[in-house]
Amino acid sequence: MTAPKLTALADSLPSTVPFVGPETQERARGRPFVARVGANESVFGPSPKALAAMAAAGADAWMYGDPENHDLRTALAEAHGVGPENIVVGEGIDGLLGYLVRLFICEGDAVVTSDGAYPTFNYHVAGFGGVLHKVPYVDDHEDPATLFAKAAEVGAKLVYLANPDNPMGTWHKGTDIAAALDALPDGCLVALDEAYVELAPEGTAAPIDINDPRVIRFRTFSKAYGMAGLRVGYGMGAEPLITAFNKIRNHFGVGRVAQAGALAALRDDVYLTETIARVADARARLAQIARDNGLTPLPSAAIFVTIDCGSDGDFARAVLKELIARDIFVRMPFARPGDRCIRISTGTPEDLEAVAAALPHALAAARAT
Repeated sequence: MTAPKLTALADSLPSTVPFVGPETQERARGRPFVARVGANESVFGPSPKALAAMAAAGADAWMYGDPENHDLRTALAEAHGVGPENIVVGEGIDGLLGYLVRLFICEGDAVVTSDGAYPTFNYHVAGFGGVLHKVPYVDDHEDPATLFAKAAEVGAKLVYLANPDNPMGTWHKGTDIAAALDALPDGCLVALDEAYVELAPEGTAAPIDINDPRVIRFRTFSKAYGMAGLRVGYGMGAEPLITAFNKIRNHFGVGRVAQAGALAALRDDVYLTETIARVADARARLAQIARDNGLTPLPSAAIFVTIDCGSDGDFARAVLKELIARDIFVRMPFARPGDRCIRISTGTPEDLEAVAAALPHALAAARAT
């Protein structure tokens, strides 16, 4: 009996995922974490109005969700001052990035990103046979000028840029990104990941016309809206590009309950404002914890704080290991020079007190080894 063969491309890929989830680590450890502050989730959770809307929609969960995401797309279009035809809704930014790569990348096509930037994008590019070209961060920032110059050099079809950035938390003024587009080569599309933009200073969102064919912007309900477990994201761009997603997307990918929750969350500006303030307070507390231990927090416009451990990647990995041993779930950047850092998500006051208690001991143990 002969088993069917994978495609040559699929057979060449590693059977791994970009992130090892905290649940996987808890199963391996045989106990839960005391503080889950590593996955860039909002512990402050969804709006109470969103929870109520999802509870009410639960009775109708026997029905598929609206495949056009009509009500949510209409509300998003109104919120952003664009047309519904400029909005595509999907299974988080991760799912939409996969569709984007599928639309544009064939085997051998060039794609540009930063070395150490969000690895799920790289995962999709590899899955469709694209060739990744990476440029270094500049002063812990993704650098549009370097990215676009590399795109011109290699003839890239896609460029990935996050603002604010994950994993460093740094950001650019939106006007600087818009100006940098003048150097983008013809025929190249920028995937502008704005997952954290609601949490960033005013002026971080780039003032780019919705009909500019060079850019597609991605937003999510996973971060500021506290709904990571629902997987709802959206893209904004010129109508021909957005319409193209209908050729390949999973039309029932976003369920009825998720659509109801996202719609209610979008309409609750009061709760969003409160969450933004709580995240800012938690970032300030994390920065102080870092300074209290002789470490350097990077300025952050995201839902986490990246902390320079003051040495190399080996030392930062040792600190990470010791924090996990003390039941604190954190992560760290993967590539140099960012891997000198650890990255801690914002949490409740109790979470952050647990971090404050564990970090001195983790540092001492890491230094001892």
